[in-house]
Amino acid sequence: MDIYFPAGFKMCRGIAQLSNTCLERAKRIKACVGGFLQRKDWNILCYSIKYRKPRLTLEECLMWKESLEKLLSNKHGLYAFRAFLISEFSEENIAFYLACEDFKNTKSAAKLPSKATRIYEEFIGDEAPREVNIDYETRDITQANVKSPTTSCFDMAQHRIYILMEKDCYPRFLRSAAYRSLLNQLAKKASATRPLCEKDKPK
Repeated sequence: MDIYFPAGFKMCRGIAQLSNTCLERAKRIKACVGGFLQRKDWNILCYSIKYRKPRLTLEECLMWKESLEKLLSNKHGLYAFRAFLISEFSEENIAFYLACEDFKNTKSAAKLPSKATRIYEEFIGDEAPREVNIDYETRDITQANVKSPTTSCFDMAQHRIYILMEKDCYPRFLRSAAYRSLLNQLAKKASATRPLCEKDKPK
């Protein structure tokens, strides 16, 4: 993914005058694309969950359709959904959601300030490398909360991202070719291993 220019080549004025923020974002996109292209088809990430122990069942996979909550509460579902978001370059949403879940489970109050600052700088701050899409009001409230952090200081921002995923990313995941293919494969496997009915058993 590296781009090489001939000796003496001068960067065009438009690129040279881009802000540092724009250039940093471009670098992050380049890094994401590079990592993506180095992988094989991202569907392999999804399909590989079938070979984890315990293996994914058709019932589990169908359960993901019931709600985003059911999807995220299932370890195979979370893995597949995250793989899907990586393919769409929007993995920061689930990463932020999970970081908030981890933050809320922090036992030591002494660790809250440093963890809160780290999450804020990574996902919400002006120069956040994995900035999530939240409104200004939520951003301002979260920024104020981080100054005196409690385990609930990210609740509003986390809820906004959950709703965003629920209304946007989650429906696309259910419509994706990867999910449909996974369902079909599990259905065929379940059908092949289902015990024969009495009338189908050999005489």
